[in-house]
Amino acid sequence: MQSVLNYLKNDLERVEAQFRKDLDSEVLLIRKVGEYVLASGGKRVRPMLLLLSARLAGYQGDQHIGLASVVEFIHTATLLHDDVVDGADLRRGNASANAVWGNEASVLVGDFLFAKSFSIMVEAGNLGVLKSLSDATTMMAEGEVLQLISTCDLDLNEDRYMAVVKNKTAVLMAAACHCGGLLANVSRQEAETLHTIGMNLGIAFQFMDDALDYVADQETFGKMRGQDLAEGKMTLPLIEALRRCSPEERASVAEIIERDETSDADLEQVVALIEKHDGIDYTRRRAAELVQQAKQQLESFQDSEAKRAMITLAEYIVGRSL
Repeated sequence: MQSVLNYLKNDLERVEAQFRKDLDSEVLLIRKVGEYVLASGGKRVRPMLLLLSARLAGYQGDQHIGLASVVEFIHTATLLHDDVVDGADLRRGNASANAVWGNEASVLVGDFLFAKSFSIMVEAGNLGVLKSLSDATTMMAEGEVLQLISTCDLDLNEDRYMAVVKNKTAVLMAAACHCGGLLANVSRQEAETLHTIGMNLGIAFQFMDDALDYVADQETFGKMRGQDLAEGKMTLPLIEALRRCSPEERASVAEIIERDETSDADLEQVVALIEKHDGIDYTRRRAAELVQQAKQQLESFQDSEAKRAMITLAEYIVGRSL
């Protein structure tokens, strides 16, 4: 991963500077909350995907910097709203914005970031990019609602969960890759290939997060272990375990999920069940399959430093420590 950061060093520094510029507002609270969340240790995977896709497609201009800032703004806005919906106290190892400034400020600053993102896109004047990112934002909102109505639903299967993941997480990564190609005026087929690469990497990224939620400690992962379970979120490790477990085991999980608070003992019981039924390893294998598909799709592009960096980023997504 360090090689990717080194390769994109200048671009990423310009993106960080763009963040500060785009957060400019006479309302001090907007700057404070926005800077707090943007500086809280995010991986910048979405901006990197856009920057790498633009380079992979041969783009020579400067608009990729502003658009890389836009995709991170959109992502950050969803994080602010997510933490309010989830009642989260931690984000990336730090107190969440809603825990520091309250739910009202978090929602409103998230709204500002969404609005600012579209203002920047309109100024760029690329209708293809505007459509790609506006479609993605619409689908992300649908994904949030899909996840909400799937809370505590033990009948949620992998296909239905895949629809949640595609809309909630993967679609923005797909749009980031797609927009990198659109900036370079690649063919429709190449733009669609980049979109598919981003979609596969986005799903794999979420699957790895699903696994990490059950096995990574708070210091490593930046949020409390078992947070998804505590919030009643049905993610792939548990979905796979429920598919394979006994009726008695299923009933015990249903009882735990319906409780107002999840104890450490409850979490350990569910983790043991997931491990017994191969939920973590299954999730990792599914993520690895998707990353392998993305790498195969990258073969249609000429060999370059950008292509090698994209492959490294793909391997990082699936190689995060469990």
